[in-house]
Amino acid sequence: MSNDRDNFAWDDEEDDDTIEQSTSYTNDTDLVKQLRKVDRLQKRRIKELEQNLGELTKSQRERILRDVFSSRGVNPKIAAFVPSDVEASEEGIVTWLENFGDVFGYDKPEPKVEINQSDIAAMRRMDQSVQNALAPDKTEDAAIRIANASSAEEILAILGGA
Repeated sequence: MSNDRDNFAWDDEEDDDTIEQSTSYTNDTDLVKQLRKVDRLQKRRIKELEQNLGELTKSQRERILRDVFSSRGVNPKIAAFVPSDVEASEEGIVTWLENFGDVFGYDKPEPKVEINQSDIAAMRRMDQSVQNALAPDKTEDAAIRIANASSAEEILAILGGA
């Protein structure tokens, strides 16, 4: 047995050479062939998915550009001039438009001014008073009636009915 162990130790070195020869592609087993076939299929599938992702990303970017330009009143054809490194978000596109829009005739809109609620209430009161006012032809009639009134009560009745 000791002879077998000694021979075995020497045989390990010889096995290294045979392992290299057995791993060459000329002696492939069915398992290795199947693995290579699966690997090729996966690479092909990855390529298709990357291509689909690129198309979807491109169409999404175009839609975002078109929507942002339309909401700002800008001709959507300008989207062709937006560099690809501009972020495809509303903020990124608006920033680019504010920086370079003057080239295309775009003026940055003025910020909206908030109207005070007390001013709105005052405008509503004025609107109601205008709606309740007499028509021009009736004002002459009311003026004549007031001029012909003989007492203060009669004048108040005329104004209250008006």
